[in-house]
Amino acid sequence: MNLPSLQSGIDQAGSPVKLLWKPGTPPVTVPVVPPEIAGWRAEQRAWYDGVAYLELSHHMADLFVEGPDALRLLSRVGANNFENYAIGQAKQFIVVNEEGLLVQDGILTRLAEDRFNLAGIGTAGTWVQHEAERGDYDVTLTVDPDSAFRGGADPVLFRFQIQGARAMAFLESVFGGPMPSVKFFHSGEVSLAGRTFRALRHGMTGQPGFEFFGAWEDYAPVREALLAAGEQFGLVQVGGLAYYTAGVVGGWLATPVPAIYTSESTAAFRSFTSLFSYEGQGALRGSFYSDDISDYYHSPYELGYGRSVSFDHDFIGKDALAAAKDKVHRQKVTLVWDADDVAAVFGPERDFFLSYTKDRVEKDSRLIGLSEYATYIDPAGAIHSIATIDREHAEPGTEVELVWGEHPGPGTAPDADLGFSRIRATVQPAPYDDYARTSYRKS
Repeated sequence: MNLPSLQSGIDQAGSPVKLLWKPGTPPVTVPVVPPEIAGWRAEQRAWYDGVAYLELSHHMADLFVEGPDALRLLSRVGANNFENYAIGQAKQFIVVNEEGLLVQDGILTRLAEDRFNLAGIGTAGTWVQHEAERGDYDVTLTVDPDSAFRGGADPVLFRFQIQGARAMAFLESVFGGPMPSVKFFHSGEVSLAGRTFRALRHGMTGQPGFEFFGAWEDYAPVREALLAAGEQFGLVQVGGLAYYTAGVVGGWLATPVPAIYTSESTAAFRSFTSLFSYEGQGALRGSFYSDDISDYYHSPYELGYGRSVSFDHDFIGKDALAAAKDKVHRQKVTLVWDADDVAAVFGPERDFFLSYTKDRVEKDSRLIGLSEYATYIDPAGAIHSIATIDREHAEPGTEVELVWGEHPGPGTAPDADLGFSRIRATVQPAPYDDYARTSYRKS
């Protein structure tokens, strides 16, 4: 059965914004993983003070790219440097459109000489599939959707992380010696419970630790061995609620709007991808509203992805990205919300809070950017959010205001006075945590 395309959905709705604007939509949840296991506060604290187990096997879509032209296909799509790409090495895969605007990022891992795995929300993987279909590439593509769409089947790979202040001591204990001496985003083979898999120097929380991945049939014995050994270290399993707060801690913008809805250069992709994809079902809501969806797009430079861009090969969007390199872009920051204003808006009791709303950030009543990913960080005792704002206001310590409320969307003026609450916030770096910002990639 042919599913309706994203373009057909846009045509029926009348515009991309009319398709995606959905006030009141709750945040997404992690499939399979319980929302809380030890309680979300204890789970957040574990990755700072102790040892946390984070389950990543179920919420991401995986694309496996295999064949003689696998690297050629990926380097045509990705803006990264692919020279000296080692087996077991991962990259934050950066995909842009012909105009140099971000389509999506994902984690690309080289599993073998001609076999790669791309994990993420899914748009980057669909973009790779589209390029493979319209180009001349000798590759085989295999899609493993996230567990919400897997129909009860097992994942191809298991993937989990051990993170926290005591993570390395725990791992050295359970593996019986030092962990592989590998650089950030590199991996080495390890063995446990008679199974061999890989340990990747990476983590969602920006704290010490490793990510482990391997064949799903090895998942249960490896997991059971780790959890059993973790009892004496006070290992805490992280539930789905706390897991989705980790991106804010790590300074990562989880759900940027993919720049695929407006350009003629992306028209074929809109006809290729399904209406029931992330691109077609993602929800826009919040105090910032524009009829023009391009007002929600991002340059990879403003999200700090310039460090991953390499112009040593031909890729989609290369010329536009090179031309934009020295332009002034907004800057990614952390906003620390004022506790008194938060109490006035939400009440004095601080319960779990997670929001992907697109909210206005203002200075002297003038729009200076958007806050797009907010959560309460219990160890910090405050709500933090990831925002992109004009560079002139991005200095740490700058006071700004966040506008909190739900714009009704199409039919109401973007700048209508809707009596929304205003929450003072202080600009800080992203990531906010000093270790995550300075030592995480070096250790």
